[in-house]
Order: sequence, then C-alpha cells, then structure tokens
Amino acid sequence: MINNLLKTAVGRLRTIAFLEGCSYLLLGFTMILKYKFGIPQPNYVVGLAHGILFVLYIVLVLQVSFLQRWNLVKIFWAFIASLVPFGTFYADKTIFR
Repeated sequence: MINNLLKTAVGRLRTIAFLEGCSYLLLGFTMILKYKFGIPQPNYVVGLAHGILFVLYIVLVLQVSFLQRWNLVKIFWAFIASLVPFGTFYADKTIFR
C-alpha cells in the first residue's frame, strides 16, 4: 500500500504531510525534554528531521498545486496546515484526497 502512495505526487504529499505532522508533535515533546530536563540531543535530531520534512512538504504542495491546478485558496490552506499542530492530518482528510 505504501508503494502505491509513493507513485503519485499526491501520494507523496500525503506521506510527507503525515510524517511532517508527526515530527511537529514529536518536536513539542522534545522541547519539554530540552527545557524542563536539560536533555537537548533529542530536540536537535527531531528538529533537523522536522525541518527537512517541512521543506519537502512545501515543495510537494507547490508541485501538486501546479499539477492539480489548485486555486490560491486551496494552496493557502495547505500552507497554513503545516503551521498548526494536527493541521497536516486535517489537510490530508479535507484537501489532499
């Protein structure tokens, strides 16, 4: 099933959106480890992964919006979804399907 998702641009966007959303939530947890318990290493690793996934998400939103001829409102909400916790999960259910 995952192989089928990666064959299309929308499938790749949905996969990266899920991973980006997970990394965003995990980043919140590692912030607690860093600032409350003084353990910065997990925050560095998760932060780096989240940054890479965020850039991939933006690139894929642009690619899919071009290929699918999305209007500016849909593109705007896809970008906003990446800034809100759980936003990419919601976007997967409402925008990317």
